[in-house]
Amino acid sequence: MRLSLGQELRQEQRQILAPRMIQSMEILQLPILALQERIEQELQDNPVLEIAEQDADLPDEVEPGEAPDAPTPDEKALVIDESSGQADFERLLEMDQQWPEYFEENFKPSRAAIEEAGDRKQEAMANTADRPQSLHDYLRDQLGWFDLDPAVRAMAERIIYNLDSNGYLHGRLEDLLGADATDEDLQLAEKALKVVQKLDPPGVGARDLRECLLLQLSPGQPYYEQLKTLITSHLEDIEQNRLPAIAKRTGYSLELIQQVLAELRRLNPKPGAAFGENAAPPVTPDVYVELDENGRYVVRLEDDRTPNLYISPYYRALLSSDQLNEEARQYIKRKINSAQWLIDSIQQRRNTLLKVAQAIVDYQTDFLNHGPEYIEPLKMQQVADKVGVHVTTISRAVDDKWIQTPRGIFPLRRFFCGGTTSTSGEEVAWDTVRLKLRELIDNEDKSEPLSDEQLVQELAKQGIKVARRTVTKYRQAMKIPSARQRRDWSAGNKPSGKKAAKPQQP
Repeated sequence: MRLSLGQELRQEQRQILAPRMIQSMEILQLPILALQERIEQELQDNPVLEIAEQDADLPDEVEPGEAPDAPTPDEKALVIDESSGQADFERLLEMDQQWPEYFEENFKPSRAAIEEAGDRKQEAMANTADRPQSLHDYLRDQLGWFDLDPAVRAMAERIIYNLDSNGYLHGRLEDLLGADATDEDLQLAEKALKVVQKLDPPGVGARDLRECLLLQLSPGQPYYEQLKTLITSHLEDIEQNRLPAIAKRTGYSLELIQQVLAELRRLNPKPGAAFGENAAPPVTPDVYVELDENGRYVVRLEDDRTPNLYISPYYRALLSSDQLNEEARQYIKRKINSAQWLIDSIQQRRNTLLKVAQAIVDYQTDFLNHGPEYIEPLKMQQVADKVGVHVTTISRAVDDKWIQTPRGIFPLRRFFCGGTTSTSGEEVAWDTVRLKLRELIDNEDKSEPLSDEQLVQELAKQGIKVARRTVTKYRQAMKIPSARQRRDWSAGNKPSGKKAAKPQQP
């Protein structure tokens, strides 16, 4: 093989995304809160970008929320190109002559508006929730109740800060000590661990589930000895609902075992989890669905949270003056170009999201009228064909977006789901199959629960043909135990629903 250096001329086609297109896709993908943060960041970084606010000094003809430099429908869209944008800049500089009452050089927010913005910020800071106390801080505060040797206290604090979010200590105590640790150091660590395990909540500092549950037992509580026996030797049998096997090995009756299990369920397998619970952040819908006077569902965007932006008239006037050198002039041009791109991207996001949301609502009218079980199988390609955009645009438009409907708030992706064909030839969404599966399991006879094969047969009776592995997958996804784990071993169990007929043996 011969290697050589030389020049070669060839033709090829490449698809290169322009910076403006990349920014447009990024803006489209942002949810409403992230878009607000992006706008705030741009307002800080770009001095030519300003927010159009209604002020008492503005003429009455300006509608609230309308940008002062909003062009009329007959005008050309402003597009600034550094290479060949001389005509655009000339039109930009002439805007203040066309609307002199809107574009005065001294256009500034009033003092009342500035004070109101400051009051809103102070109110937001005052209403911000305080950071909740962590598990580690809670445990460390309790160490002050004990009269401990400094070395034990220091080791106890080390153990506390090595607990996971559930309050467990993973690994060995030797791992918390140095490589040159002695037997005395290990005894000190064990003493410190016992101190930690006496703290509240009970069970904290355990190294596994068995130790965690045993730490929560105390002599004198109901079924103390039976609880110790089940926790020590039969946790796996309890998990698999093998109560007859436990009864055979322990000599306990099934009735006694179930009473002990009822007491066992009072124990907390994750004692530290309560400190890690954070309040779910409020969901801010990007789209709202409402019924119009004709009974049709129409969508509207949440535009109140998105400020109307415009390019500062001060910098437009500054470009026409002789006060700038070439470097400053090019800087202002770049900033104006960036501001115009952002304004156009936000407007394009509004238009695209509105069309996509309306197309989704039109497809899922039965869902809005009758409930989740009437959701229709829908693919993004169907919406893309209806709106007239690429399927990746649909994916970006619905990503992390929420919609407020008369039936609640849902993510937009919730309305895209596959399906199967029923025996009658109709399309049935997988969400409908899950609801039917849940209904069958809720109404089954718990003394003899339905197996996955029997669930397949019951769904077939309702015209839904699915494979057994599909039923197993959906059951596990919904965290529904197997038939053996769902079985109720209590005596005199009454069926909660109609029992399915067993398949006949050949």
